Order: sequence, then C-alpha cells, then structure tokens
Amino acid sequence: MNNAPPPIGQSLPLELDERSVFRSLFAAYPDALLVVDGAGHIVLANSAAGQLLGYPVQSLVGLTVDALVPDAIRPRHASYRADYLKAPRPRPMGTQMELVARKRDGSALSPLQELGLPYVVAAIRGIGAYPRVRQALQRAHYSEHVAQFGRFAVDARDPQHLLDQVPRVAAEALQVEAATVFLLEPNRLDFRVTTAVGAVPGEAIGDPVPNRPDTLPGFVLSQGRPVRVDDCATEQRFVVPESYRRAGTASALAVPLADRGRIIGALAVRCVVASRFGDDEVRFLDSLASLLATCLQRAHTEEALNHSQRLESVGQLTGGIAHDFNNLLTVISGNLQVLEEMPAIAADPFAQQLVGAASRASRRGAELTGKLLAFSRRQVLQPTALDAGALLQSLADMLRRTLDQRIRIQVDTPEGCPPVLADAGQLEAALLNVAINARDAMPDGGLLWFACREVPPRSPDLPAELADADETAYVAIAVGDSGTGMSEEVKERAFEPFFTTKESGRGTGLGLSTVYGFAKQSSGAVRIDSTIGTGTTITLFLPCERDAARLDTDTDAAAGCVPAGLRVLLVEDDAEVRSVAQRFLAALDCRVTACGSGEQARDLLQADAGFDLLLTDIALGPGMRGTELAELARRRRPDLPVLLMSGYASALLDAPPGWDLLRKPYTRAELARSMARVLAGRA
Repeated sequence: MNNAPPPIGQSLPLELDERSVFRSLFAAYPDALLVVDGAGHIVLANSAAGQLLGYPVQSLVGLTVDALVPDAIRPRHASYRADYLKAPRPRPMGTQMELVARKRDGSALSPLQELGLPYVVAAIRGIGAYPRVRQALQRAHYSEHVAQFGRFAVDARDPQHLLDQVPRVAAEALQVEAATVFLLEPNRLDFRVTTAVGAVPGEAIGDPVPNRPDTLPGFVLSQGRPVRVDDCATEQRFVVPESYRRAGTASALAVPLADRGRIIGALAVRCVVASRFGDDEVRFLDSLASLLATCLQRAHTEEALNHSQRLESVGQLTGGIAHDFNNLLTVISGNLQVLEEMPAIAADPFAQQLVGAASRASRRGAELTGKLLAFSRRQVLQPTALDAGALLQSLADMLRRTLDQRIRIQVDTPEGCPPVLADAGQLEAALLNVAINARDAMPDGGLLWFACREVPPRSPDLPAELADADETAYVAIAVGDSGTGMSEEVKERAFEPFFTTKESGRGTGLGLSTVYGFAKQSSGAVRIDSTIGTGTTITLFLPCERDAARLDTDTDAAAGCVPAGLRVLLVEDDAEVRSVAQRFLAALDCRVTACGSGEQARDLLQADAGFDLLLTDIALGPGMRGTELAELARRRRPDLPVLLMSGYASALLDAPPGWDLLRKPYTRAELARSMARVLAGRA
C-alpha cells in the first residue's frame, strides 16, 4: 500500500475532506489562532488560544474580541477594527508597542477576505516562548518582589517584622520550599536561626548553628560571597545536614548579610529540584539580603541613637546634681575633719563614734556622686599608658583574697598585648564593678575570668560604633563568668543608671552605668554577651597607646610635703567650701589669700605678686571660669604652680592638657598630696 503524499499540485484524495484538514491544522497549530467575524465576534479558536488567554475554548467562541482588550483602549478598539476592515491586508501588529490581552503578547492579523470569507484570523504567540523574553520576565518578577519588600521596609519600624517577611518573600519569588535567615551572635561563635519558612530539624527558629566552615552559613561567612549548591548529594565543600536529605533538598543557595563590610548573617534558600539556581536567582537573593541588612542597620542605628539620647539626658541631669552635691559633701566632710580634731571631741569616745559614722556616710556619698559623674561622662580622666595584663593580674590577686573560695579565677594575658590608654584608677574601678556583678551572678560559685587582647583597626570583632575608626587599634579587656546570665530585656537596660535586678538595698544600680560612661569617655566602647544559664561576658574596648615612653599603674605618685609658709591664692565662689579650704590650708601652715570670684583674683595676679600656688575652683559662678584664670596666671606668671578643683569638671575637657585636678569632695590629706605633686612638677 502506497502512503506517499500526492505530487505537488495534485488534488487530495477524495476521502480527505479539505475542511477536515484545515480544522486539524487549525487545532494542531502551536500558536494561538482566533477567527473573528466583521462584528468582532470570535467564531473559531484553537486549544493554544485557550491556554494562552486563560479561557476554555468553548468560552472563547461567541465572545467579542473587545473583551480581550484592556479597559484603557477598549473604547478605541472598535474603530481600529473598522478601519482595518476597510482596507484589510496581512500585517504584523505590536511592532511599535506591546500588545496586551490577558498577557503581554505579540499578534499577527491576516485577512481571509481574499478567499471570499468575511473573517479575520489572528495568530497570537506569547512572548514567554522566547528565552530572552522569558528571562526578562523572570528578572522583572524578581525586581517586583524586591520592590514590594522595599516598600514594606520603608514603613516598618520593628526589625523583627522585616525578618519575618524575608523568608516568605524569598520562597514565594523563587518558588522554593524553604528559606532561612541566620544572624551571627555578638560573640561571632554561632549563628542563630532568626526566621524561617519550611524549617527542618536543627534549623528551627531560635536554634544555634556553629560558625564553622563546615556549616552552610559558616561557609558563606568564610567565603564572603554567595554560595550555590547545584547537587546536595555530591556537595563536598561543607557538610550538608542529614535533615536536608530527609527533606528531599537537591539544591541550595545562600548569600551573606553584610553591614558596612562586616558579615552579620546569611540568607539561604533550598529546593527539591537540582541545579535550580542560576545567576538571576543569585542576584535576586543578594539584592534582597542587601536590602534587609540595610534595614537592620537603620533600625540598629535608630535604637542606638534613642538609647544614647536617653542616657545623655539622664547624664546631664545626674552630672548637675553630682556637682552641687559634691560641694555640699566638701563642706560636710571638711567640717567633720575639723570637728574630729577638736580637743573636746577627741577626748569623747562617743563623740568620736558619731563623727566617724558621719564621715563614713559622707565618703559613701562621694562614691555615689563619683559614679554619677562617671556615667554622665563628666568626670575628669587622667589617661596614661597602662599594661592591661599587669593590671588584670593585680586585680585577680586581690579578688582571690576577698571573694568566695568557691569562685575560681583565671587570667589570660597574652604576650605582646600593647599598652592601653586609660585612667588607671577608673579602669580598675570599672573592672571591679564588673567583677562584683559577676560574683553576685554566681551565688554557688563558678568561674570568673579576665582576658585582654589586641583588636586591629576595622576588625569585625569591634563593636559597630568603633568599626569605622580610622587606623585605630584597641585593646579588648574582657571579664566573664559562668553565672545565671541575662535575658534580652535585662541586657537592653543593663547600662541604664539605677536599673538593677538585685534585691532592694543591695546595690545602687550604678555599677555597669559607670563602666559604660568610662568606656565612652575614654574613646572606647563596651559590649555585653550573655545567655541565660550560661554566663555573661562584658568587654571593654579601649584605644591602644603604642608610643608610650613609660607605663604608669599608679596615678597617685608620692610627692613630698607642703612647705611651711607657702603663700596660696585660693579662689572659691561657695563661701562654706571656701571656709573649709581655708581651714585645711591653715592646718598645713600655709598663708592664704581667699577670693570669691575669678575677677577678684585676677586683680591680685600681678607679675610681682608673691604667691607660690594658685588653688582655684573651675566653676566660679557667672563670671570668669577657673580655667580662664589659670591661663591668665600662666601668661603673667609662667613659674606659678596651678591646682584646679571641681566636683563637675567637664569644662576641663576643653582646656589645654597638663592641668592638675583635685576632685571634690577632698580630705585635707588629699589636698596636701595634690599640692605637693603640683609643686614638685613645677620645680
């Protein structure tokens, strides 16, 4: 039997009806075909048209073609058809514009009038059939999801809301089964699963994932760039969790979350289809991660700013209170010292007991105001180059003698750690405050450890506020414990003044706030790392001092005695404080000329004035300040020693370096030592 087709030009066999052939060709044609009559009604449609336009074929037949036209141009479409039917001709449509029906498409209309039929046939091909167009559509799809997330991020203020949205957006856009956000813990030893879609065991929300190169987020951090896994079954660069295999994961993609060059986490997606992710998917996920990191940084910056403003406001209030209170304490403690030495009191044990109790209370008040000034960053620091390792060893030795024997103390001070630039007394007090808190967090004993190490400039280990410091190296001094740890709520408020978790009557709530103020005023920072049930580590980051000629660990160097007959120009605006200072100076066999203002003292500071020492308060009321008077004295009498006094000496921070300061309240012995030191230094 010969099934060969007839020669060209020969008629079809009679058993093949031409209409049947044309209907078969019409139905089998791969493009969408519509036959439309002169009134604009669809009289014939093939299955490809139904699939492309989203209609059942039977529903298309009888439908007006205008129903497929967007609303915006529908009123004009009838006139377009009428004009075309007046002069029908084969022509392409959509060469100068995008034609839109239910999808974006390109259409070709061919008239059948030449065959004597009053119809128009429209051949429609979806542009998604073209690879380049399909890629453009896919990119537009990804861009729209990024834009939607960006619009959401503009209005969102809670970073947790942003984190909750990202896995959903990533999974929906990429049409994958799972998406996870890993954020790096402050200690940078672990990641924490923050949010997830399609989580598997080991990566549920809240689960820790070690920051090691053999884990997916750890490998991303070590590489510092996106990581694509085409086949999880053959992956060798890191260990694919068994839970991935059980979930049927075949391919994965992960990109870093970077904040100003520092990787803070990773965004990962997984799919059951192998080789699912290409360059477009990498770009999309990278864009989404960058937007998330930017939003998190914005939220963190806003939170830090609000926190800083709160602390600054409280600091201004407490600093002012501390200044006034220090003047009162100077009067109280000074008069108590004078009273204690009176013969009648010295001979009365009960009176001595009362005076002693009042003196101890005034000293505790002075310690309290000192903490307030430290928190408010209004204290005057005298930074020197310190050996942090030696300081920690000395502090540890002292604590071993005083703390509960059930508390073990370890010190890690590596060789070559550079000197740190800080006020020795204040640094030791800050570390002692942290150690006392650590002791209280370990009522049944435990481990208390100290460590120091150098942190190079722009290191990822630096807190965010120090990350941009140009070429500044720091020394990280850490104090850690194995105690009860802190909750997130407690960590948020740990540096606030008067906040405490201790029982009433135990502590003032100023310990960590003074550490915070000291670190900030020393051009450094402080960080808390804590987990409930594991313990707490508090780390101070202080600037290095590599060029130090010597290392000082004692700020109260002995300097001999005050010579008898020393002529002192005393300047103090508070009459009662001035009276106390005069009594102290008289007891030291000094000849005193007292002034209540800087202007009065200025008139006495002539070149031929016979004063041996200028002792002046800094805040001298509404007139000339003590620092101005000291500068004037330097010009008129370059050889005249100057000792400044203050209970609130933030103004000294703006003064030229080299001034000596006596902090209020002070004892007669402290006044004598400061005077002797100034006199010895001038000599």
